[in-house]
Amino acid sequence: MSQRPPKVIPIQPEASQALFKSEPKVHPRSVTGIFNNWRWIMVWVTQIIFYGLCWLPWNGRQAVLFDLEARRFYLFDLVLWPQDTIYLAILLVLSALALFLFTAVAGRLWCGYTCPQTVYTEIFLWVEKLLEGERPQRIKLDAAPWSADKLRRKVAKHGIWIAFSLWTGFTFVGYFTPIRNLLAATSSFTLGPWEIFWVLFYGGFTYGFAGFLREQMCKYICPYARFQFVMFDADTLIITYDEARGEPRGSRSRKAEPASLGLGSCIDCGICVQVCPTGIDIRNGIQAECIGCAACIDACDQVMDQMHYPRGLIRYSTENALQQRLGRAEIIRRAFRPRTLIYGAVFFCLTLATAWSLATRVPLKVEVERDRSVLAREVEGGMVENVFRLQLSNASEAPRRFQVRVEGLPGMQLAEPLELQVAAAGNAEATVRVRVPPEAAPAGGQPMRFLITDLDDPGVAVAEKASFWMP
Repeated sequence: MSQRPPKVIPIQPEASQALFKSEPKVHPRSVTGIFNNWRWIMVWVTQIIFYGLCWLPWNGRQAVLFDLEARRFYLFDLVLWPQDTIYLAILLVLSALALFLFTAVAGRLWCGYTCPQTVYTEIFLWVEKLLEGERPQRIKLDAAPWSADKLRRKVAKHGIWIAFSLWTGFTFVGYFTPIRNLLAATSSFTLGPWEIFWVLFYGGFTYGFAGFLREQMCKYICPYARFQFVMFDADTLIITYDEARGEPRGSRSRKAEPASLGLGSCIDCGICVQVCPTGIDIRNGIQAECIGCAACIDACDQVMDQMHYPRGLIRYSTENALQQRLGRAEIIRRAFRPRTLIYGAVFFCLTLATAWSLATRVPLKVEVERDRSVLAREVEGGMVENVFRLQLSNASEAPRRFQVRVEGLPGMQLAEPLELQVAAAGNAEATVRVRVPPEAAPAGGQPMRFLITDLDDPGVAVAEKASFWMP
């Protein structure tokens, strides 16, 4: 009995197109105002720090250097070693706490003002506006057929973007390889393969994210947009549209009275959408795509001024404030609620404890290892001897002299007096022979300590535990 061939159901074009929604390119309109000024202040502050800090000299080196090859991190006068990774963990915890705190108080402040994606997008947009014009001119240029003028503008824009991105990648690598050495190697075409890779890698991502994946990065790629609402509550300051005041919206002349026309304050000009870097309409309520840049507030306030209406149709407010018509004083009072107070207290205490730990940190790291080839041996005079390998790490920027002593058992002593000279931010190793009388302790492992003291600064001292083996 023959079988029927399987029935093939053709996919309709409409069904295949529904799997992917193509979105038009967003051309943000320029805006001026207090929040735009703050955004640009943060652009300047963050970029001056990023591009300038690696060039700052400090104690014969650059002020901030993460020397992976030497396994040392330099932060001004602070030298961190692999044993100090606890501070990296604390830094990550503090960053998370700060994110929770600021988000609970005022929403996506990080995204709107200091996130690298926002900062570099602002810089790239400034270049784009400089070379291609304002929003209408850019839209017209993108829709126009290719011409000599369009090619010239596009090549100039992308050339500046690429140069800026490469310099950004170069600066990033300059925090791991001394940037002056990096510049000399670049000038002589002797850069190593890893330096070339990371300059191109970081620069390429800067070029791609800030130049092409602007709103897509914030809307689809960044995970923060997905879980930000978990940290929001009804008293979190967010950018809101006052629907009770603005609706129903509609156009009208400046001289018209909105109430007589049955209209609210919103004239439906759409400028709040035109200035949004992610292309959303804030009048549709809070959305995951909103990065909290407040460009819509500046734009709407300008329109309200032109219409001679009160400002604040779009403003920073809270869900409770809109529903209950709360005043500014009540909004500020509710900012100090249990949730934010707990975040703030934990953040403050952990910051204070970390600062105290760094301030009282002893600039000396000690490692003791037993010579496992011989646990114990008898030497002249009947003494029992153990051999250890001692490694000292000077975590300061000055050379130091250390004296080594031992204690823990009666008559315990070094085979010979030991002093170690350790260079600034350097290491020193020594083989240490420790002796005790045979009657000092029973057989087995016995607790002891190495005492290492700075000869020039007795306050710098470390006691490292070890075990002396008696046969």
